[in-house]
Order: sequence, then structure tokens, then C-alpha cells
Amino acid sequence: MSSPAPPSTARVPHRWVVLMLCAGATFLCYIDRVNISVAIIPMAEEFGWGMEQRSRVLASFFGGYLFTQVFGGWLADRIGGNRVLLGGVLLWSLFTALAPPAAAGGFAALIAARVAMGLGEGVSFPSIYALYSRWIPASERSRAVGLNFSAIPLGTVFALVMTPWIIEQYGWPWVFYGFGALGLVWATAWHVFVTATPEENSRVSAEELREIRAGVPVAMEAPRPPMRAFLASSAVWAIIVGHFCNNWGGYVMLTLLPTYLNTQLGVELSSVGWLTMAPSLVSFVCLNSAGAIGDRMIRSGMRTVTVRKLMQTISFGSVAVALLAVAQIETAPLAIAVMCVSSALGAASGAGFGTNHLDIAPRHAGVLMGLSNTAGTLPGIVGVLISGWIVETTGSWVLVFQLAAAVKIVGLLYFLAFAKGEKEFD
Repeated sequence: MSSPAPPSTARVPHRWVVLMLCAGATFLCYIDRVNISVAIIPMAEEFGWGMEQRSRVLASFFGGYLFTQVFGGWLADRIGGNRVLLGGVLLWSLFTALAPPAAAGGFAALIAARVAMGLGEGVSFPSIYALYSRWIPASERSRAVGLNFSAIPLGTVFALVMTPWIIEQYGWPWVFYGFGALGLVWATAWHVFVTATPEENSRVSAEELREIRAGVPVAMEAPRPPMRAFLASSAVWAIIVGHFCNNWGGYVMLTLLPTYLNTQLGVELSSVGWLTMAPSLVSFVCLNSAGAIGDRMIRSGMRTVTVRKLMQTISFGSVAVALLAVAQIETAPLAIAVMCVSSALGAASGAGFGTNHLDIAPRHAGVLMGLSNTAGTLPGIVGVLISGWIVETTGSWVLVFQLAAAVKIVGLLYFLAFAKGEKEFD
């Protein structure tokens, strides 16, 4: 009779803990970003704001978010994404909690608080990508990016569902007080478990460190980012344009969808979050699935650039069709059903442009993400303001959706023409 097997000493790889906490930061990032898209409705009623003023409040966040992207990426590559992300979360949580007294102090004070909050959130994605370049093997990067991106719809769902309930139970100021406090809880766990590199972390076993370093030959000290070479690279511009076009439709829907459902399709405020939950949950599941599929296709021998372009085509093509369809729909359930299909296929972008930064410039992933996310932030300002202006002056939501679809098609064609999958920058 054979002897019993010894008890397993296997443990969860610590890089998975880092991944989950990175996703937790993104979850908080989108809770604090999205909650005002619902809270703006009672705020506008209390302070007498029109559609143009609502759009200015919603867009002001992106004014701050725009300016810390590249600097945050450079700083994260130099001193560690763990430190930069911790500072960012604490900063944006503080100004989330300060939104109610700022609004009471006047429209300009609220705008200033939203800009300051954006400054904090601006370092989040560049810091996370800088950490990924040092913690995540190349064979797991699509899944890592998919997991982080999947926290976006999860945070969106949480904010859209909980915000109406908090407003009804306690009043709109407690939306900002409560969600701002969550940042302190996350910061405590982050400080305990995360370091800039796996070498610095006592919880990383020698076996895991060998596994990470086999696919991540990256030292902590990254050389100065080749900004001139970045801006001369067609592959970098494919990522930048892809990010811009991806976020145009995403930010417009994120910030204006509650208002659209409420004012155009007659959905009660208390039901807005529940109706928008389905597409976000679909996106959460499919972003993780798309990442796993992308990694599997590359491991099977498919060229990286082919995988990136295929996933981008599925994503942008399907979302463009869905935007055109939603523009013609007059019932909320059918609109949500179309958005669910769009969310399922649109998730493929996580294994498209979303991971491409780590393909072509792994040692400068933080800076490159900051550069592309700077472009990706512009739709949060320009797209939201233009969309608000279209609705204000023409009363047409159809034009808003058609414009977003056209931007998606332009982005897809550009990515297909210029994207690459090989490392271009050392």
C-alpha cells in the first residue's frame, strides 16, 4: 500500500495578491469617478444647474486627470508604482470627500475639487502598468490587464447601484463621504502587501521570483524614457489613437448614460443603476475571458501583433454597430440588451491595444501608458462637452451615438494599419 501524499506546501503566488490590489485601486477609482454621474441629478436640482453646467462639472475631473499621466508614469518607473499609486489613491479619496463642502461653497470650488481629484486618479493606470512590467511574466500580461480593466465595470456597477440608494437614504453628500473613506481601507492593505519589485518583498518565494524573472527581465532602474522616439513611432501612435477612440464612446456613455436613461427613456433615478448593471457585469466577465484567450493564442504560436489586431477588430467593430443601434432604440430594456452584447465583444480591447504597451516598451510601460492615457483622457473633456452641447442645442441623442460610432471606426482602421507586437524600446 502506497504511503499518503505529503501535505501540499503550495501557496497563492504573491503576484496575484498584487494584481488583486491593483484591481482594487481601479475599482475605487471608478467608484469615485462614476458616483457623480448619478449624484449630479439631485445636485443639479438643488443648485439649479442646466445641462451645460452639469457637463462642465463632469468634465472638470478630466482636466486634472489629464496632467499627471506622463509624469505619474515617469515617477512610477523611477521610484516604484507602489509609492506613486498609494499617494494617488489618498489624494483622490480626500477630494472625493471634500466634494459636498466644495459644492456648498460655490460652483468654482466644486470644479476645483474635481480637478484635484483628477490629479490623484491620473497616476493610477501608469503606476499599475509600471508594476506589471516588474511583477507579471509576459505569458500572463493579457490576463493581468484584463483583470485590471474588469474592475472598471465592477466599480461602475457598484457606484451606479449604491449611489441612488445612498441618496435616497442619507442624501447626496454621503455618496462622497462614504466612498472617499474606502480609500483609507485600501491604502492600509496596499502598504502592508505591495513593494515596487518582487525582490523587495519577503512574501515572494524563490521559486516565484525565478518564474517572474524568466519572463520579466526588467531592473528597477529604468533608463530615461525616449520621448522623442516614442512620438516618432507609428506603433506608439497606434496605441495612442486606439486609446483615444476607445475612451470617446466609453466616457460619453459612462458620464451621460444615467441622464439619457432618466430623461429620454423615462427610467426612474432609483432604477438607473440596476438597468446599467447588466452591461457592466457582462464586461467584467468578458474582460477576464478575453485576457485569458489572448494569452492562450500567443502561447499557441500566433503572432502577438495578429492577436492584438484581431481582438481590436472584434472590440471596436462590435461597439460601433451597437452605438448606431442604440441611437434608434426607444425602450430601455432593448437598449440595455444591445449594450450587453456590445460589452461582451467590446471587452476584447483589453487584449488588443490595452496590453500593447507591455509588448513594445516593457521597461517604459508606465510612461507609455501615461502618454496613451493622456490621449485617452481628452474624450472625457472634449467628448463629454461636445456631447452635452449637442444635446443642449439640438435635443438629439442620436447624433451623440453616431459620432461615437464614427470615432470607433477611425480608431480601428488606424490600429490595423500601424500596430506592432514586437519590442521596439529597451
